[in-house]
Amino acid sequence: MKADPIGVATGSHYLDGDHACAEGAIAAGCRFLAGYPITPSTEVAERIAERFPKVGGMFIQMEDELASMAAIIGAAWTGVKTMTVTSGPGFSLMMENLGLAVMMETPCVIVNVQRGGPSTGLPTLTAQADMMQARWGSHGDYEIIAISPNSPQECFDLVITAFNLSERWRVPVLFMMDECVGHMTEKVEIPEADRIEITPRKYYKGDKKKYKPFNFNDSSNITPMVKAGDGYFIHLTGLTHVENGYPVISAEAQDKNVRHLVDKIKKNEEKICILEEDQINDAEVIVISYGISSRVALKAVHEAREKGLKVGVLRLITVWPFPEKRIRQLAKQVKAFVVPELNLGQVVLEVERCSSGQTKTILVPHAGGSVHNPNDILAAIEETVA
Repeated sequence: MKADPIGVATGSHYLDGDHACAEGAIAAGCRFLAGYPITPSTEVAERIAERFPKVGGMFIQMEDELASMAAIIGAAWTGVKTMTVTSGPGFSLMMENLGLAVMMETPCVIVNVQRGGPSTGLPTLTAQADMMQARWGSHGDYEIIAISPNSPQECFDLVITAFNLSERWRVPVLFMMDECVGHMTEKVEIPEADRIEITPRKYYKGDKKKYKPFNFNDSSNITPMVKAGDGYFIHLTGLTHVENGYPVISAEAQDKNVRHLVDKIKKNEEKICILEEDQINDAEVIVISYGISSRVALKAVHEAREKGLKVGVLRLITVWPFPEKRIRQLAKQVKAFVVPELNLGQVVLEVERCSSGQTKTILVPHAGGSVHNPNDILAAIEETVA
């Protein structure tokens, strides 16, 4: 294997998901990370802290997660790609500044290696406890992008995708790992730099006095950014604002500002959403899952197929925005959806909403601490055809 200019050792490695995520962030061009140690995400920050000096990056251990989120927003506007890393309790603390990043349309990536809650919960054990918080954690109306990997290889590959999406749509992207994927060690292939697709940040190059940081008129045409300190007169705020960034406190400004934040994601859902489908065409039952639960579900699906049951798989790689259109299409052709989650029912609520009563939806809940027993998923599949 050889070292690429990005500083990543190309070739085959055995890495856990946390370390693979760190390497993927470096490959994506991330050069600033602010964070606070929290199990089970600490290994991401440790790897970054070790590797950044070799690639010209900067890691700062902040006093808490509130400050960590604030720091990456500020750093993003100086011209670097930024990331923070946390788990459930820290994710809760980041929510206010996540809303600020949404309102300021600031590209950044937030990695959440999920564990069980509420409160301190299960620091060293797995869960998918924060999936609905990822969607609705900050107040107000907005849309967010959240990606859920199910292997160390995807922790490398998809965190690059997360950075690319954050730059394309000028939005914070949530990388929703879980403890099992974070601490699972598997083979990870790291390609050479010229084979890694990177979305560079777009910068405005026109008249400095005419720059406007926002464009509310075209949901697919995202305004290029500028670097703070380069002589542009910019105003960035969490207040409702108009396209030049200055606050305007009115219902009209609120409507235009917030609809833009929603429309740029919602109207481009099909460009953003990544799904994995298998054995869908003849399926009467579809198992909808994500993260580590999607790997456990495969055994149940395989055994169901051996019993002659027509079962397909829909894996949500992009969980938010939710693939409403695809779920509605599938609801018309199958008898039931089976949804295993390492929580007591979060994403299943979206499946039920989108199926609109056209098909049965069965949750296979698990409060966390371990993964599902595949037999429980199989039992739910069999229940749908009983």
